[in-house]
Formats: sequence, structure tokens, C-alpha cells
Amino acid sequence: MASIIEFAWTYLITHFNDFQLACLGSFFLHESVFFLSGVPFIIFERVGWLSKYKIQTKNNTPAAQGKCVNRLLLYHFCVNLPVMILSYPVFKYMGMRSSLPLPSWKVVSIQILFYFILEDFIFYWGHRILHTKWLYKHVHSVHHEYATPFGLTSEYAHPAEILFLGFATIVGPAITGPHLITLWLWMVLRVLETVEAHCGYHLPLSLSNFLPLYGGADFHDYHHRLLYTKSGNYSSTFVYMDRIFGTDKGYRRLKSLKGN
Repeated sequence: MASIIEFAWTYLITHFNDFQLACLGSFFLHESVFFLSGVPFIIFERVGWLSKYKIQTKNNTPAAQGKCVNRLLLYHFCVNLPVMILSYPVFKYMGMRSSLPLPSWKVVSIQILFYFILEDFIFYWGHRILHTKWLYKHVHSVHHEYATPFGLTSEYAHPAEILFLGFATIVGPAITGPHLITLWLWMVLRVLETVEAHCGYHLPLSLSNFLPLYGGADFHDYHHRLLYTKSGNYSSTFVYMDRIFGTDKGYRRLKSLKGN
């Protein structure tokens, strides 16, 4: 397996330069993973597949789904891509590289674990700030237009929020200056996690069924259903921050009443 990855990586670094891989390659990878993982949930909602796992009975209209996709394409090309390009010098300065040898799995695992922990901490506080009255009204309410979220709504947000909470995702890699393959793996895992959290389905294979501190769709769906001042459940991937500060009490009370 390692030799296959090295062979593929050798092909990439001999056909593309660092800038192309770090900016355009990262953008292409993000778009591919995001839409390939998120679009199926639009289809499930429209045709009624997996309905027994759907958290809310309400469905989004095709027009609402289309609006989300169109706005996402605009934001991705006009916000995400420029940010990736402008961030490139910072990552290079901090030591990001794409050359061989590839980092060991131990190094990759430790760095990604650090990114998850740091991202959870920063995201939690940033998200709570966005739920203050003024910022919610003028910024975060865009993301909450979808009280019944589906996978692609995970990145449907005001451009200011994309930059604000996007900082939580990139600060870890910016600090450590990882190999590009580590950055790509972190991006893929983060995209898959946030799409699953917004998918609207509590699926049997969700990590929340196996990892007690993992949030998942049921945890985040509760956040979208409630009024902005009452919601709680501000965490990103893992829920330890909500547990520490008691902002998941309403959710846990509801789960206990349902016997879950």
C-alpha cells in the first residue's frame, strides 16, 4: 500500500509544482470530496431513501437545495479558492513541503489528532460568538436558513463566517507546517465529518454510535432545530467542549427523555 501511495505521489510531484498542488490540487480535492459525499443526501431526501434513519420528517424543496448548490459554487470559487492561494506563502514559510520521503503514519496520525483537538477548541468558541445576537442576525443566520440540514449545507454560510470558522481548520496545519499529503488527509477527514454532521440522517455506521465523544448528525441536527439563543451543541467534531461548559444540557435531557 505504501509503495502505491509513493508511486502516485511521485507522479504528482514530477508533473506539478508546489503551488499547483497546494492551491489548485487542494481545491480540486476539496470540491471532489465535498460534492461526492454531499450530493447523495440530496438524492436520498428527494426519493425517500433511508427515510427510517432521517432525523426530521420535513424535507427541503428542490428549489432550496438548488439555491444551496448555486451559492456554494459562488463561495467556493470566490472565497475558498482565493484564500487557498493567499495562504500558500504562509504554509510554505511554516515548512509545508510536498517532496519525498512521505511522512510516517505515526507523524501523520499525531499531527491530525492535534488538528482535531485544536480545531474543536477554536471552533467551539467561534461558534458561540456567532450565536450572539448581532453576529447571528448579520452573519450566522445565513447558515441557519436550513433548519433541516442536508450534507451540502455544512459549508453554506456567510463569507465572513467561512473566513472566521475556516481559521479553526487551517491554524493547526499553519502551526506545524505539515507535509502536503498530511494536509490533504486532514482536509478530507474534516470535510467528511462536517458533511456527515449536517446530513440529516442518523445512520447505523455513524461514528457517534461507537465513539461517545463524537458528535455526528443527531448532535448537530439538534443545534439547527432550536432558536439561536437556546440551541447549544456548538462543538465541531468531538463534543467535549459542550460537555465541559454545559452547553449540551438540553440535548442530553432530550436524549434521556427518549431513553437513548
